[in-house]
Amino acid sequence: MRLYRAVFVEKGNGIERKNAMFQLDMKSNKSVYEQVIDKIKELVMTGVLTEGSQLPSVRELSRQLTINPNTVQKAFKELERDGYIYTVSGKGTFISGREFVVVDEARVQEALGKLRDDFRALTYLGLETSRAEEMAIETIKKEAGAIAGALSTDKGGSHDKG
Repeated sequence: MRLYRAVFVEKGNGIERKNAMFQLDMKSNKSVYEQVIDKIKELVMTGVLTEGSQLPSVRELSRQLTINPNTVQKAFKELERDGYIYTVSGKGTFISGREFVVVDEARVQEALGKLRDDFRALTYLGLETSRAEEMAIETIKKEAGAIAGALSTDKGGSHDKG
């Protein structure tokens, strides 16, 4: 399996600090474009990349991931359309506040469908419905706690698309 990594580095007051890293799986069923979008969304929604953090340029990210710059540009356009990032001409691309993210109801319904399918799969494995429900709720609560913990360091705020 070939994996490609990207490292986001925040530079402030002359200090460099690694903010986040993600990998692309070139053997995944998902396209590279979708993986870039999903990874950046994950980093934003878990608070790893915080509002106002600058993303690498299209050229830099494509170099780090060894992918076509057009792929990164296409991903950035979709992320901007969905409210995850914004671009300031001549300055760069930055992470938006969570309040700017557009909820895609069709994708919410798709995710809920997957959740229903996964719940059914637990019962098809022989678990009693009540035990499958307990396990599903416990898993969701743990994940919600992990996300809430990551977000507790996010300072919030707003941006000017300027």
